[in-house]
Amino acid sequence: MSIVIKGAAPLGGAPVDVLVDGGVIAEVGTNLSGDQTIDGTGLVLLPGFVDLHTHLREPGREDAETIATGSAAAALGGFTAVHAMANTNPVADTAEIVEQVARLGAAAGLVDVRPVGAVSHGLAGETLAEIGNMARSAAAVRVFSDDGTCVHDARLMRRALEYVKPFDAVIAQHAQDPRLADHSACAHEGPVSGRLGLPGWPAVAEESIIARDVMLAEHTGSRLHICHVSTGGSVEVIRWAKSRGIDVTAEVTPHHLLLTVDLITGYDPVYKVNPPLRPAADVEALRAGLADGTIDAVATDHAPHASHDKDHAFGEAAFGMLGLETALGVVAEAMVNTGLLDWAGVADRMSVRPAVIGRVAGHGRPIAAGQPANLTLIDPSGSLLVDPAAQASLSRNTPFAGHTLPTRVVATLLRGRPTVLDSGLAEAVSA
Repeated sequence: MSIVIKGAAPLGGAPVDVLVDGGVIAEVGTNLSGDQTIDGTGLVLLPGFVDLHTHLREPGREDAETIATGSAAAALGGFTAVHAMANTNPVADTAEIVEQVARLGAAAGLVDVRPVGAVSHGLAGETLAEIGNMARSAAAVRVFSDDGTCVHDARLMRRALEYVKPFDAVIAQHAQDPRLADHSACAHEGPVSGRLGLPGWPAVAEESIIARDVMLAEHTGSRLHICHVSTGGSVEVIRWAKSRGIDVTAEVTPHHLLLTVDLITGYDPVYKVNPPLRPAADVEALRAGLADGTIDAVATDHAPHASHDKDHAFGEAAFGMLGLETALGVVAEAMVNTGLLDWAGVADRMSVRPAVIGRVAGHGRPIAAGQPANLTLIDPSGSLLVDPAAQASLSRNTPFAGHTLPTRVVATLLRGRPTVLDSGLAEAVSA
């Protein structure tokens, strides 16, 4: 079935019609027609978003999320591809497990689920995982990460960078020196954590690992990606590394672009996240780094948790927040409404660059004839009232509950097939 999107504005430019047929964009022009019409009047058409960093919990923690429910949340958020992190149970450190994740993603059929392979066996940071087997498997893994824990041993990190290079893969580092921020650290180290009596997580714990790793990337000539950058100092280290021509990329989460450490004063565990929320000065530095391209991508770090893991005293609660269904609204509030990015810039940071970093073929492509029809249609004047009970995720740990965020995802198309229509899952809409 062919679909024509009538009168939408690609990347926020002049309105046109976009005809989709056979999974690709067949034509861009005026007065086009198809078997089905989606009214794009007043709407902006973007390439489908690509998330480099999600936790879909399956296998092992299906009480918090499944690949199917996480895929639904992603589609509703405008995503057409997501990377599923390796800290599952069992850990995704073999070809068999990453292939299982890929199969479950294909069965869900709502987004392209790209498995992330572990760097070390069991995320223990002692010996390399089966990197070559995962890279050569049917899942064709191109991102490797021990996210949730830092690859803190410099020799192991060097070997990992060397090992992935022939596969054109990347090591995505969770930068947290465990000697400076151990397992008890749960809040940004500063006046707020001191007043609340919470163990502090100093900025230098992140910045020192990034500084080490960019030098290792330069030494090995390999690709390095920094997960969830959270401090102004980290932005400066990455900016310096890029000025030297080091092949480093970086991501920032939506919540680190908007929320600050002051929110934890009520000890609400919904605001407990790793890395922690930082002061306003760091938020401003992150926004500036994303705007000038020092930070390449927005990645959600979507981290669903069952209530029996999250609803505890702050120090004992699980780290993490939901992010897939609210990402666009938070980016719009922090970056678009402030004039730091236009819609073309949002497409670059949420689709084009993430697809390149993750080597995700067919995503982040121009809106032009012959290109794959992985598309997101948004209403820039719309809004989203965040209701945890109405979200597709199995978990409810969103820090934006009750808030109204700007913009709204109207439709998402995966290879020309609608996964979302009228801001609801396409199957539910048709039913």
